[in-house]
Amino acid sequence: MTDTLTTPAGTPLLEAQSVVMRFGGLTAVGGVDLTVNTGEIIGLIGPNGAGKTTFFNCLTGLYVPTEGKVTYRDKVLPPTPHKVTASGMARTFQNIRLFHNMTVLENVLVGRHTRMKEGLISALLRGPGYHRAEKESREKALELLEFVGLGAKRDWLARNLPYGEQRKLEIARALASDPGLLLLDEPTAGMNPQETRATEELVFAIRDRGVAVLVIEHDMRFIFNLCDRVAVLVQGQKLVEGDAQTVQSDERVIAAYLGTPYEGDGTTGTTTSTEESQ
Repeated sequence: MTDTLTTPAGTPLLEAQSVVMRFGGLTAVGGVDLTVNTGEIIGLIGPNGAGKTTFFNCLTGLYVPTEGKVTYRDKVLPPTPHKVTASGMARTFQNIRLFHNMTVLENVLVGRHTRMKEGLISALLRGPGYHRAEKESREKALELLEFVGLGAKRDWLARNLPYGEQRKLEIARALASDPGLLLLDEPTAGMNPQETRATEELVFAIRDRGVAVLVIEHDMRFIFNLCDRVAVLVQGQKLVEGDAQTVQSDERVIAAYLGTPYEGDGTTGTTTSTEESQ
């Protein structure tokens, strides 16, 4: 799917360095660092209002960070969403954003636009190059629909899909841009346990196709079953980062989710597992 397969696992892919996002006098994200490597699934969790989606928006060009830098494959990302997508990153949204009056197949074809190399003149003349590109895009879209389990519903209107399948369609559309990194914003929101389990299996399958994944989610079981590392945001700052066991057992994380102050040694910052610190 992507050139990520040719890059050794563990190579830095996305690097956010001291990202700050202010809205007037409100600091929504306060100096967050995060690295996503090839071959990884990284989770981003935190209480409501912690700044998770704002941070995602800074990574994907919807917001220009007030301070800090975001790089993808060692290149500073352009501050517009379509250029970020063209660079090799794609995302889904907390609230599903499909074209409801278009077919399932047409929705995925929309996601191919950043990979279409034919220009306006070729499209207007509908020459051989245009028809070849159109055929390739259709084949790619159909393959992705089979991959997410929607091949038999390619001619359905998107609005007629059940909720869980609309989520799958949004993921297929994001994958249509051939990303090296996929960002998922609460992909299991509103799902039943069976749909959540299917989404977990889908994310693993995406990773196995060479696409790294960064995911925001409130379902802790989903996150801890899925992710290689988990970062916790609280009040716009990264409180803890580490493997599932490290994060689950950290008293500061427990206190943050319970809404009570942590009365420990007063330290804050990043916690890593024993293996990571060696």
